[in-house]
Amino acid sequence: MTTDSLDGSPLPRGPKPASLGAIMSQFKSRVTKRLWKIPSLNETPIWQRNYYEHIIRNEREMDNIWRYIESNPMMWEDDDENPRRTQP
Repeated sequence: MTTDSLDGSPLPRGPKPASLGAIMSQFKSRVTKRLWKIPSLNETPIWQRNYYEHIIRNEREMDNIWRYIESNPMMWEDDDENPRRTQP
């Protein structure tokens, strides 16, 4: 905890313990540490920064998201987040 608040009280850092955010943070940390033991991947960015969160409210939205998830890997070569993509 830090004391950056105006009244000197501690500010929370990181996700709430036992929350989905905390579980994901621990998972990503452990996967990264394991992958960085592979010499060719050492210090290579593993995870995309941030993410888009969306509540699925109906079947149509679910179908659209499902199609996006299935087709997205095929578009990785052209993705701006792909570190191997060469800039024109």
